[in-house]
Amino acid sequence: MTIRVLLADDHAILRDGLAALLQAQDDLTVVAHAKDGREAVHKATELKPDVAIMDIVMPELEGIEATRRVRRSSASTQVLILSMYSTTEHIFRAFQAGAKGYLLKESAGAELVVAVRRVHAGQRYLSQKITETVVDDYIRDHHPIDPLGTLSSRERQILQGVAEGKSTADIARSLCLSPKTIDTYRSRLMHKLGIDNLAGLVRFAIASGLTPP
Repeated sequence: MTIRVLLADDHAILRDGLAALLQAQDDLTVVAHAKDGREAVHKATELKPDVAIMDIVMPELEGIEATRRVRRSSASTQVLILSMYSTTEHIFRAFQAGAKGYLLKESAGAELVVAVRRVHAGQRYLSQKITETVVDDYIRDHHPIDPLGTLSSRERQILQGVAEGKSTADIARSLCLSPKTIDTYRSRLMHKLGIDNLAGLVRFAIASGLTPP
């Protein structure tokens, strides 16, 4: 049986390289590419791939929120996160959103093929540089979530828009909300996170992996 794969990453060169690696396997085929999280959700909903390989830092919609939406819209699609971030907070948030595997980009290669097959079989996969114990201990000891985990899906979308330098009008247009509503959300964000200026929001978004430095 052929495993159908969706690749979601904002770097075309990386997508092409991963696609070549996967297509070289007899049991794997890449059915679609996505350059941002919103496109990944749309294509996963439409095509119902077996596995979606998802970066965390992507424009429009970051990968962990995209993972949550893919799992809602296409329950048969298993998500494998492929990221440069190795912190327990990122790993925990990914699994909490419904990801089945987490692979570090520095480990991508032959390990990616193994990871795709494992998550397709319904098994949890962790990069060889991440131990199961690290994740299990973090889930047990840090269930009170990190600050980003306290935000709603809409608040994370607005935070990402702010961090990407979009104007209030641009964010409002993309989310079909009024500029006044965006301002209200932004104020609420600052209050929740204990941040009193836009520069602080941008720094927080970068540190959380919502947008690249």
